[in-house]
Amino acid sequence: MSNRILPLELIDKAIGSPIWILMRGQTELTGTLRGFDDYVNLVLDDAIEYSPDPRDKSVIVKKELKAEILLNGNHVAVLVPGGTGPEDSLAARS
Repeated sequence: MSNRILPLELIDKAIGSPIWILMRGQTELTGTLRGFDDYVNLVLDDAIEYSPDPRDKSVIVKKELKAEILLNGNHVAVLVPGGTGPEDSLAARS
């Protein structure tokens, strides 16, 4: 029998670690995961938001969020524990 891990168990193991988050739309965030709930609402520290400039989609805007933030789980598309983004991500292009 194989060892299975549930999604919330995987997120729980990532607490205190860097995480890369792809949101619905074209926004990406990186930061340190501090906590979450059953709805995958996330609390992040040292978060950086990457999004396309509304006037020029080829330009990536990098915004350092100075405070602890809460992300609504309904807007989270993908979580990558330990990730800082691949080379072709918005985070890498900024």
